[in-house]
Amino acid sequence: MGMWALLDALWEMPAEKRIFGAVLVFSWTVYLWETFLAQRQRRIYKTTTHVPPELGQIMDSETFEKSRLYQLDKSTFSFWSGLYSEIEGTLILLFGGIPYLWRLSGRFCGYAGFGPEYEITQSLVFLLLATLFSALTGLPWSLYNTFVIEEKHGFNQQTLGFFMKDAIKKFVVTQCILLPVSSLLLYIIKIGGDYFFIYAWLFTLVVSLVLVTIYADYIAPLFDKFTPLPEGKLKEEIEVMAKSIDFPLTKVYVVEGSKRSSHSNAYFYGFFKNKRIVLFDTLLEEYSVLNKDIQEDSGMEPRKEDEGNSEEIKAKVKNKKQGCKNEEVLAVLGHELGHWKLGHTVKNIIISQMNSFLCFFLFAVLIGRKELFAAFGFYDSQPTLIGLLIIFQFIFSPYNEVLSFCLTVLSRRFEFQADAFAKKLGKAKDLYSALIKLNKDNLGFPVSDWLFSMWHYSHPPLLERLQALKSTKQH
Repeated sequence: MGMWALLDALWEMPAEKRIFGAVLVFSWTVYLWETFLAQRQRRIYKTTTHVPPELGQIMDSETFEKSRLYQLDKSTFSFWSGLYSEIEGTLILLFGGIPYLWRLSGRFCGYAGFGPEYEITQSLVFLLLATLFSALTGLPWSLYNTFVIEEKHGFNQQTLGFFMKDAIKKFVVTQCILLPVSSLLLYIIKIGGDYFFIYAWLFTLVVSLVLVTIYADYIAPLFDKFTPLPEGKLKEEIEVMAKSIDFPLTKVYVVEGSKRSSHSNAYFYGFFKNKRIVLFDTLLEEYSVLNKDIQEDSGMEPRKEDEGNSEEIKAKVKNKKQGCKNEEVLAVLGHELGHWKLGHTVKNIIISQMNSFLCFFLFAVLIGRKELFAAFGFYDSQPTLIGLLIIFQFIFSPYNEVLSFCLTVLSRRFEFQADAFAKKLGKAKDLYSALIKLNKDNLGFPVSDWLFSMWHYSHPPLLERLQALKSTKQH
């Protein structure tokens, strides 16, 4: 009987208490599930101390051990940062942090002569304070990650001054986009009438298309230096390959990623007939700053003070040669262009817009429910921004978890398809060696727990990709 009495008592609780309790319970359930998965993966980092036989050809034991220790450090860090953010989030909810910040924003507006009728102004102050709070609480974690973990494993290339300038710049740029967009969105919701959710969705669609269009030309160059890839063999081969699959390429850029980190990447962007390809300098053997340093260090004439270090320099050359040869860079691009040719980019946009429309529609259905606001401490007022926050962040969280898992599964399928596309272009051998090199350069650990990788990996594990490429590489 006792159990039923407890359930009855829970059910008798006011709706807002039930909502609040459910949100907290769900948040901790997800956290515990993630922690359980991370512990499984961590056990693999701890126990797999020798290169498994099937990886013998792919990875030397020194790189294997380096990547094992790197991933172990990263997993310790994400355990503590995850625990911190879960506790912080819980305390904010339990102690009414959201209504407190809303009242504080109202007070600031009051000082400036804006009364409570200026809800959008108050919402913008709220957003500014909330993002400032999260930037400041996240800063120590970000500093530790960059200057302790990434530094220790040889990836960090930033100075403290560069890092802080970058963080401030990011914050300012974010506000310049977030505040005007949010004020327009809130205004549309206010004046949109019964069908406001359609207008709100169309508005966010337009904003996301505009941001994608201007990002690489106007936003990214604020943070990194982009230079056109000089005329030469690599550029010609990229253009020939793009032409062969009708990719409307207009420009190829090299971005100076090495000022930030020695991790490497490549991507394309742009709409319709105006596509650009961006290669990180760390991806290109000829451009890698690291390799230039090594060449200087291993020049034929050792400098006087270096004579004793020549062994060390030789070791450095052996380990540190970074980036891919031109054929391998082409194979990586063949994979990236495969995403375009197979319509993956368009499919992703369609999925995210359908999701966005559904969320706005459900928001329209739920926004009138006073108990949702009451659950989070808003008894007298129902500000639109707070409604967006509560519904999108808390009420939709179970749906978001399921969606995110489905997208991860889909992403892995897309990666296999893009690999197969590069293989069809005759790039199997080069992609095979490029994947091994990139895994080595980025210290990826090639052994993973099946449950952890199924839940988290947006790219298939290295071995699976190599096996899929190998099946026809032999021919």
